[in-house]
Amino acid sequence: MAGRGTGPDFVEALARGLDILACFDARRRRMSLAEVAATTDLARPTARRLLLTLEELGYVRADGGVYELTPQVLRLGTAYASSLGLWEMARPHLEALVGRTGESSSMSQLDGPDIVYVARVAVPKLIALRVDIGTRFPAAVTSQGKVLLAALDDAARDRLLAEPTRSGVATGHVDPAALAAELQAVRARGWAVADEELARGVRSVAVPVRDGSGEVRAAMNVTVHAAETPLEVLTEEYLPWLLATAGAVSADWAAWASRPQTEA
Repeated sequence: MAGRGTGPDFVEALARGLDILACFDARRRRMSLAEVAATTDLARPTARRLLLTLEELGYVRADGGVYELTPQVLRLGTAYASSLGLWEMARPHLEALVGRTGESSSMSQLDGPDIVYVARVAVPKLIALRVDIGTRFPAAVTSQGKVLLAALDDAARDRLLAEPTRSGVATGHVDPAALAAELQAVRARGWAVADEELARGVRSVAVPVRDGSGEVRAAMNVTVHAAETPLEVLTEEYLPWLLATAGAVSADWAAWASRPQTEA
């Protein structure tokens, strides 16, 4: 992973440290020094020094020669969401939506071929997948991912989908032609559904969240248990509330982005 910087100001040591943080995922929650070195393509002495530095900073912990991330890593993702003002703007709207539907609601953005959750209000229901802020899922099999992919031109979409997922979730084969046709329909109607595509029992509908220029910047969904909530309820009852909520968040985002900038 390291060794790819070309600019005169590129800091290779920083890039290698970030590579180590990124190499942990759902399949590799705990790794030995040898495993970290192999995964990041770093020499073992280099990987050891970086792991010890990250341990001292509180981002990883060691237990019997095995390393794992600590909750401190979440601060990096929270800083990203906070810098956009997303959570502060979205939270009251998500809470109101969840209050009306009794179902969980989230917001996500694209990162490569995956969606990454940046805001969420959940209800205590048994769903097959655990979701937290920072969770990744393959975009092509999620309602939020379809909304975000549909906002891209075909070339940009195909470039992203050619990349390997970093979610650690196996989804099976996705037919490119069928997906392209579905995304065209999503683009035309303005919303997307994922019906037990990501996991059995998980059904959701999603809509775009736009900035002041009308660009799609995120997606918002309502997620239900398929055995409890028919698709018709999701699209006929919950979807209008979801569209109104996304519109309110989009308006707040536009107002926030256009606020006067002040210097400290």
